[in-house]
Amino acid sequence: WAGMARELLDHAPAFADRIAACERALAPHLDWSPLAVLREEPDAPPLDRVDVVQPVLFAVMVSLAELWRAHGIVPDAVVGHSQGEIAAACVAGALSLDDAARIVALRSRALLALTGRGGMLFVPQPAAAVREALSAHAGALDVAAVNGPASVTVSGDPAALERLREQYAEAGVLTWPVPGVDFAGHSPQVEELREELLTLLGGIAPRTSRIPFYSTVSGGPLDTLGLDAAYWYENLRRPVEFARAVDALIADGHHIFVECSTHPALTVWLQQAVEAAGAGDGAVVGTLRRAEGGPGRFLAALTELQVHGLPVDWDTVFAGTGARKRPLPTYAFQQQRYWLDTTAPDRPAPALPGTGPADSGFWAAVDHGDLDALATTLRVEDGELRASLASLVPTLAAWARGRADDR
Repeated sequence: WAGMARELLDHAPAFADRIAACERALAPHLDWSPLAVLREEPDAPPLDRVDVVQPVLFAVMVSLAELWRAHGIVPDAVVGHSQGEIAAACVAGALSLDDAARIVALRSRALLALTGRGGMLFVPQPAAAVREALSAHAGALDVAAVNGPASVTVSGDPAALERLREQYAEAGVLTWPVPGVDFAGHSPQVEELREELLTLLGGIAPRTSRIPFYSTVSGGPLDTLGLDAAYWYENLRRPVEFARAVDALIADGHHIFVECSTHPALTVWLQQAVEAAGAGDGAVVGTLRRAEGGPGRFLAALTELQVHGLPVDWDTVFAGTGARKRPLPTYAFQQQRYWLDTTAPDRPAPALPGTGPADSGFWAAVDHGDLDALATTLRVEDGELRASLASLVPTLAAWARGRADDR
């Protein structure tokens, strides 16, 4: 989103320094500045270009990981979704910053050849059911990613995607397009880029990582010496086995997840996986949120991890402020509860959001801020009503997150 993480550039030195390092690493491959994009400078290219948004997101993800590290939060393992694997490999130490920058810059530029010929669609259904539905579309569509127990991304021809959307709409299932994507990633269309990518990325020098790397190509832990040019082609061509990789992480004892992103895109799927595994000590924490990209949002995320027992370095937070740690009183707090008398409601309580396929799709669209999908579902055509809907969506999203937390 426009302006993402911009406040951190001025108020978080660890983040700003890492962004500057990413800018230097990307410079040989770009004719524009990622920093100018983040600051929304007049001559900066638009974020709706794949060869712009992917390098910028890479720089932000790597820099958010460094910000976490500066506050004492170092990953025990890493996983990335699609292009997020490039950042994950860099954070793990499997790729140098220069190699990772080269991969994301050159690969995203190659993708320009596919733009305008495809698209991607989120479908809130189990993978087996989606594959069965795709059998009616004569090879025009493919499963591009298995995100969670009931979340799949479909990729392919735009007309076929629209027919699939209508098919699900008739069944009462709300689907929505992946915003800003007009190419068919993780589909056979990518095969025409194979030789070009193998040539462009030749000479990449992967190394044994300091931190375990879980691959969404294989769906499990991977020896990072194999992260060569061929791997990064396969990462773009093959389905994203995110759900399998996350299940493998949980099975190996990793129960607390931090998403290094500018808005929670994976947290719902991660939370579903943690709950399905019965990991009572599990937690899923985002970093930034849309329109909340400053130090306040990051501090809130830090406190969430503190509550879950992670060793946050608060000395870094309060350095230079004059703040000091103070001991709590030695006596017990004196508590008295004042509960209000309540009576049972005369009507049944409303169902929690997400109890059926249509509900799940509706609330997912709210969380993603997808006004087109919401307007279609609610049959809102009037322009003024649409504007009102836009102002209401953030409040609905906050309410839904609160209900989810209460559960």
